[in-house]
Amino acid sequence: MQVFGKFSTNFDMDYLVEQYMYINENEDEKITVDDLENMLKKKRKTVAGTVFLYNPEVSPVGYKMSRFLQEEGFDKYDEFVPLNESPKDYVLNAGFKEHYKGKLVQIRYLFNYNRENIEPTPILEEFDADLDKITSSQLTRYDKQLNYIDIPNIRLSGKFVFFGIGNKYDRHHKAIIAYARALSLHVNKLDKNVVFMYDNNYDPDECIERAYYLSPFAGGKAREVRANAVKAIFKTLPPQRVKI
Repeated sequence: MQVFGKFSTNFDMDYLVEQYMYINENEDEKITVDDLENMLKKKRKTVAGTVFLYNPEVSPVGYKMSRFLQEEGFDKYDEFVPLNESPKDYVLNAGFKEHYKGKLVQIRYLFNYNRENIEPTPILEEFDADLDKITSSQLTRYDKQLNYIDIPNIRLSGKFVFFGIGNKYDRHHKAIIAYARALSLHVNKLDKNVVFMYDNNYDPDECIERAYYLSPFAGGKAREVRANAVKAIFKTLPPQRVKI
């Protein structure tokens, strides 16, 4: 497994605007950034699908997680760079490695702002306020293009979409809830195999309507259950929805 990403910045804030995971053919095989870019020229053949998560908490190789990478000497904005691997990457890779060796998987986020532990913080209040005026000409706290998904015009490569954005939306953040549900409903209308894990709270159709998508990452007793569910989702071709 190798992970690559592209950062952009505006007003002293960093956004991860593109990310791909490469599933290596074997332990000795490695690809370069040039190899990645060549593969992306043939997305229909090289990108297996897309994963949607909540927000990025990642750093480039050679750097630690930082609120503003430029202060750490990072100068490779708007170009792909290798990313440090994380425990979350290992959970996803464990699912992908059986059927998608030699392929790329795109990782996308509900919010692209690269920051640790944004829940619960005033940041979500600011996101909610932004989303209330996202279609207007009003200024937003976070960059409209860099932080938020243009849902009506979204383009996805590959055959599957795995929703793992999580399900714990604060009921007071009505604009965030509407944003997540709009994304869910729109993607489910596309010609993609949409998969996710779910529980006894809702059936799959209700999960889609409510954007109720359990995160593949958890702590405590749920950690192994969620990780095993990722493996079960991608055990089959095409992947499947799994109840936990």
